[in-house]
This record gives sequence, structure tokens and C-alpha cells, in this order.
Amino acid sequence: MTLKIARRGTIPPFIVMDVMRAANKREAEGADVLHMEVGQPSTPAPSGVLEAANKALAVDKLGYTDAFGIPPLRQAIADYYRSDYGIDVDPGRVVVTTGSSGAFVLSFLAAFEAGDRVALAAPGYPAYRNILKALGVEPVNLPVGPETNFQPTPETLDRVEGRLDGLIIASPSNPTGTMITPEGLQALVDYCRDRSLRLISDEIYHGITYENRAETVLSLTDEAIIVNSFSKYFSMTGWRLGWMVIPESLHRSSECLAQNLFISPPTLSQFAGVAVFDCREELDANVARYASNRELLLRELPRAGFNKLSHADGAFYLYADVAHLTNDSLEFCQRVLTDTGVATTPGIDFDPDRGGHFVRFSFAGATDDMAEAARRLQAYL
Repeated sequence: MTLKIARRGTIPPFIVMDVMRAANKREAEGADVLHMEVGQPSTPAPSGVLEAANKALAVDKLGYTDAFGIPPLRQAIADYYRSDYGIDVDPGRVVVTTGSSGAFVLSFLAAFEAGDRVALAAPGYPAYRNILKALGVEPVNLPVGPETNFQPTPETLDRVEGRLDGLIIASPSNPTGTMITPEGLQALVDYCRDRSLRLISDEIYHGITYENRAETVLSLTDEAIIVNSFSKYFSMTGWRLGWMVIPESLHRSSECLAQNLFISPPTLSQFAGVAVFDCREELDANVARYASNRELLLRELPRAGFNKLSHADGAFYLYADVAHLTNDSLEFCQRVLTDTGVATTPGIDFDPDRGGHFVRFSFAGATDDMAEAARRLQAYL
């Protein structure tokens, strides 16, 4: 007897997770690994978060919460927009989610119907593309490169054939670390407004920037969906906590979806997350280390032959054009891991059409590890 298997599960894998599994297997077998593959801080949650979690474990029953999260956390997020961006946000528009991944599922379900077409930059975060496919929404890749700082523009959108229903942007972005200028953001907001496209802005790397601070799309429009996370700047990756700021028009539909899909975000993480906004000194120290790592790799990677690198305005990634070394980035990254112990991510994860000659380096680890990885790559290549 053959039972039906839904096609939505046949989406491509998140390749970086496969790379991480191979790296962990190598470590388990006793070999060393220098991790430049996974996009997560190498630091634990701030001390204030751990204290708040311990307190919650001692005094709270940790049952379900409201589907949109506990009021103190939603208020703290609203206060964050006021203190960091000068924007007044009604806490009622804040939706706490199970990581930014939960936010993408909710936002895509609330904003798009099956058969809709949503544009996104290539290279870009693969989960956007794969979640959309699983939901029956067509992702429309926008090929971008150094000429636009690896970011979409109205001109790239104008080259799309057929209708569009939405646009996803990320600034700073994964895998390139590049940002959209304030003028570029305004142009995209205007483009989406004039054509009735739903704009979703991924802002999970806000707080991790090196030359100019990141601007939130929330300062330009109330109609976009803003997604952020406690995983990157706030160094709470495994706590699985994120948030959205949504338009009023999507409030009830998002709430019904959240109630049925997730019931509520992780309760312990929510209580702990309230405290993270008082831990800025620790968090900014992490960013200072990322900045040192970035400077080191921008100096040392070209000496290993990686001389075409994205301009990492933020986040903790460098995207390298390795066409002079390979057209099979998956095989290349596997070989580098086997021969050097340096784990990197193949570009095909981020760009299925051109990613065969790109590699992503994450520099979120310890500075000594970044220096050793660069030394090994120089010796190898």
C-alpha cells in the first residue's frame, strides 16, 4: 500500500543545517572544526536574561500566554522602538513569535494567498523561498549583485514579468551583510504603495552594523510587516523568540492564525526576553567583537584568494565570489571542511541559480578562531 505524501514537504533543504550536521559529526569523531557556517552568535544570552529566566522558573507556573505574547514583553518591544528609532508603536501591533521563523510563517499566511507571487533578492535567506513554496506561494527571485550592493531596487522589480503581490527585503541581509540606503528604502516603500504590493521587512540584524545604523521601514510606513528576532543582536538564538509589528488591518487574522498554529510563544523565553533590553552593554560588546572579526577577515581572506567579497555593512557575514576556484560550491565547502576543518556555507543555499560559485563566511565566532580559519585557508589555497 502506498500512502500519499504531500508535495509541500519536498521543498529544498536548508543546506547550512546539513553543513552544520557534517561539522558536528566531524567534531564528535574527535577532529577540530572552526565554525564559519552557522549564522548565530557564539555568546550565550546576557546575564540579565539568565537571571530573569531563573526567577521565572522559581515563581511562575509557565503556562500558556496570550497568542501575541505577554503584555510586559510587547510593551518592552514598543519601548525599544521609541528609544532606538524615535517611533511610537502601539504595543497592540506587536506580535511575539516563536523566533523570526514563526513570524515568517504567520506573515506569509496572513498576507498572501496560494498562487500569489512574492519577489525577493537572490542571493537571499533560503527559508523565505522555501516557506513560500510550502504554502503554495510562488517566490520570484530578483538576481542582484555588487552593482546594487546585492539589494533589490525598483529597477530590478520592473524587470519582473507578470504580476507581483509582495516583496520581502532584508537590511542588513543574509548572506551578504549589505544594507539598503534610507533613500533606497523610501523608493521601495513608494514602489510597493503605488502598486499595492505587501512589503515585508526582515530587520533581524538590526543592532549589528559597522558604518551606518540600520533604518526601520516602520519609520516610512505603517502598512509594512516588520520582522525582528531575539536571536542575533540579542544573542538568544536557542530561546526561539522573535516578533512582528503588523498593520492594524492584519491584527485579527494574524491572531487567529497564531492561536491555532502556535497557541503562544515559549513562555519562559518571553519572561527572560523582557530583561534583554537592559543588557545593552553586553550586547554592544558582542558587536565590537564582530567588528574586529570583520576587519580581520576583510584583510586576511583576500590573501587566501577570496578577493571578491560583499561589503558587509551589518550582520556577521561575508559573501565571496569563488568562480576562479569552483562552480560547485557544495563540493568546494565539503572539501574545505574535510581538508582544513573550516566549515563554510555554499552559495547555492542562498541563490539556486548562481550560488555555485559563491561561499558565505560567518564571522560570529571568537576572534582567535577567525584568525586561525583565515590562516588555514591561506595555507590551503
